[in-house]
Amino acid sequence: MRTFLAVTSIPVGTNPVGLAFIPNGDLYVANSGSSNVFTIDTATDTVIGAPIPTGTTPAWLTVAPNGNAYVPNNISNNVTVIDTATSTVITTIPLSGGPAAAAVIPSGNVYVSRFGANSVQEIDTTTNLVVGAAIPTGSGPVGIAVAPNGKAYVANRNGNSVTVINTATATVITTIPGLNQPNFVAIAPNGNAYVANIGSNNVSVIDTTTDTIITTIPVGTNPWGITVGPDGNAYTANRGSNNVSVIDTTTNLVVGAPIPVGSQPIALVVAPNNKVYVSNIASANVSVIQFPPTISTITPNQGPITGGTVVTITGTNLTGASVDIGGNPATGVTVNATGTQLTATTPPGAAGPADVTVTTPGGSTTLVGGFTYFVPVHATSLTATPALSKLFPPHVYFPFLTATLTDQVTGLPVPNQPILFKAGSNVLGIANTDAQGVARVNETLTLTLILLNHGYEVSFAGAVTPSAILSPSSDSAPVVEP
Repeated sequence: MRTFLAVTSIPVGTNPVGLAFIPNGDLYVANSGSSNVFTIDTATDTVIGAPIPTGTTPAWLTVAPNGNAYVPNNISNNVTVIDTATSTVITTIPLSGGPAAAAVIPSGNVYVSRFGANSVQEIDTTTNLVVGAAIPTGSGPVGIAVAPNGKAYVANRNGNSVTVINTATATVITTIPGLNQPNFVAIAPNGNAYVANIGSNNVSVIDTTTDTIITTIPVGTNPWGITVGPDGNAYTANRGSNNVSVIDTTTNLVVGAPIPVGSQPIALVVAPNNKVYVSNIASANVSVIQFPPTISTITPNQGPITGGTVVTITGTNLTGASVDIGGNPATGVTVNATGTQLTATTPPGAAGPADVTVTTPGGSTTLVGGFTYFVPVHATSLTATPALSKLFPPHVYFPFLTATLTDQVTGLPVPNQPILFKAGSNVLGIANTDAQGVARVNETLTLTLILLNHGYEVSFAGAVTPSAILSPSSDSAPVVEP
């Protein structure tokens, strides 16, 4: 069973645009209207720390392998460099031409698109200096994405085209026409480039081997941003319809209904645990989409009715999960960083199949009969004490025969269980064990039978208790003269 999908919002600065994860897993948000960067703690989905100042109108930022964030400032014509470990500004790099978006290339350097200068400029992330000549693009370049083959794809919003750049040589390979106000690009696991077209309300799919458009996928109104998540799906921020579309990149089909978010969504990123963060430029917040969990496997899928079995559940979207088994809460729930695996300890339960339910902020899912409780079998030991007697003259030194019953699994005495005492074929008596697991019968009345058989035997027939099946056990004891 799957239930709801959760969308929450986090207030940020004015006119948020670009989003980028920093090395510790937190999220940077570039607020173009308030000219600063906010930090979102992705564990709690709250803003933390003080705003980090930038230039005027920061746009689509990126984080380089060295941990520094590069924030293009469109109006002040520069790039702010932030040390993400300390959230402090390292330097500001002058860059004319209306810098719009930044992306990391295979060398670890950063490409920045220059919307007004119709070009891309490379920044050396070691020296934080502009290097090389500007690389020409079409008119109004914005989003940049780099394919596994090292080619950079630049969306030229005003030129209705995509420029393809060889990042090893910083030269233009080709220009792909036939798009309609392309604004942003994302690369799928299959290597294809997905380009969001503001003007035609669709996404163009480019084969990065042949650099040709292979299909077009209708989405919401005015898709400005696009990204691909760890699940392989592409997500578009549809600014005109205030929602997000989800594309299965294996079939190139939209899956599910559009997901409503804030006002005028413009960019989005997907965390390793598949939570989607969407910047809403007109409502000064970031929407957080968390999808319902799924369960793939439970290992082990059976355990004793006493509980205490540590189980591993695999699936998707498990972040923030609680677990119920048979209607009772499991304990010790921990989830991995990607939200694909959790461990939990089973509670006590009734014998038989039990439903397993995982609940997160995004919804819940139930695997009917996913875990089976069984009554465990415990071996027992029964220990008889020697009969303290002598024949001539007949004399009893201790009036009772005793036997002690112990659970060999727990090591504890077993109370309230019947023990049969016999001498040969003669029944000497039946007695229940006390709190210490000891049963007693009177030796005095049966002394002759005990002496004739040179001792006695005790036996426990086994029993079913609320916590375990107790196995049968027996013992014998001789006659001993003190």
